[in-house]
Amino acid sequence: MSAVPPSEAAYDRLRVRQWTRGRARSAGIDRRDLLKLVAAASVAAPLIPAAASPAHAGPSLPGVVKPLPPELFTVRGTNAETNLAALRDTGLLTPADRFFVRNHTATPVLDAADWKLTLWGSGLTGGPVDFSYEALRALPSVTRTAFVECAGNGRSFFTSQQGQQVSGTAWTLGAIGTARWRGVRLAEVLRRAGIGGNAVDVLPRGLDAEVISDGTNLGRVRRPLPVAKALDDVLLAYEMNGEPLPPDHGAPVRLIVPSWVGIANIKWVGDIEVSAEPLLSPWNTGLYRLFGPGYPPEGSAPLARQTLKSAFELAPGASFAAHRRHLLTGRSWSGGAPVRSVEVSTDGGVRWRPARLRDEPRPGSWVRWTADWVPEETGPGVLLARATDRSGRTQPATTAHNTQGYLFDAVVRHPVTVV
Repeated sequence: MSAVPPSEAAYDRLRVRQWTRGRARSAGIDRRDLLKLVAAASVAAPLIPAAASPAHAGPSLPGVVKPLPPELFTVRGTNAETNLAALRDTGLLTPADRFFVRNHTATPVLDAADWKLTLWGSGLTGGPVDFSYEALRALPSVTRTAFVECAGNGRSFFTSQQGQQVSGTAWTLGAIGTARWRGVRLAEVLRRAGIGGNAVDVLPRGLDAEVISDGTNLGRVRRPLPVAKALDDVLLAYEMNGEPLPPDHGAPVRLIVPSWVGIANIKWVGDIEVSAEPLLSPWNTGLYRLFGPGYPPEGSAPLARQTLKSAFELAPGASFAAHRRHLLTGRSWSGGAPVRSVEVSTDGGVRWRPARLRDEPRPGSWVRWTADWVPEETGPGVLLARATDRSGRTQPATTAHNTQGYLFDAVVRHPVTVV
């Protein structure tokens, strides 16, 4: 492989010119044209509130290989959100059959025997280098426990809690899963391919179908990583929880980029460009930046680390018997630092008390927690949970608005009923 596919090359050349104009005003393109393209690339379809989403009673979804029984998943377009109540008895790791699915198109079913990974680009000291599946598995392996979370996880709460319109899939808090991933350090593969000292960006590309948005071919899903991150803790994973990767989760090989937004964790990776120049794609320009009041016209810097969240392992509107002891369970996680503590409130936020952590907090993973509750009054109620990580950051009461609904980190109000 020696060149970017034509449709992607044309898009990226245009994006480079526009982004340079937006930042340095040196390419002669009018600022209004730049803003129009950014808006088009953001695919800003209005968010459909979770309560208004159509019901999906079927056990599967076209484009997804594994069954999606409604007790485990809520189907959202081409995606499937894990129902967090289904994780209550699963342990620290999310089983593959309950792990959320985020697809831009459809899951490809690839034969590992025919698969290869090609590294190429101006940041290598030589020409393209190929690795077969067998060759990759023959390299020294490492295992990491890490969560993968969509950048839009929690997006629906911008609307339901804060009254703000955003675009994108109406996730609640189930667009996350934690697994034990086994594979090869990306740094090892880059070294063997001959990464040069001039390398700046590393761009993995998936083997799923090209994404068509409003008649524009955006090419295959791809998003650059800075070399510093690529050489740090990134994994080319081929196993999930001790088994070969399932198709929906990136088989034969995917990226795991601990603590970073889900889009960085490219599934079905087929090639990696190593570049001596900064690289751009739709997934780090018009998408996966923060736009809106308080942000520059070209948006924030590309999203990197995930934020801080907490979730109860409960269905919305769950019922509890009054005057009986109940064990509340949940999970908290942070992309910035390990979770240090979790507090819960059973009276809508008037009083808070500490929850008991069930796991040793570790970077890039979540912790499970429990809290006892004896409800006294019948009727509707609200449960809240908030985490503090070791950097000292605590979940806020509200999240600053951005138009695409990324990185919602406010305390989520979980409605329940006491009977």
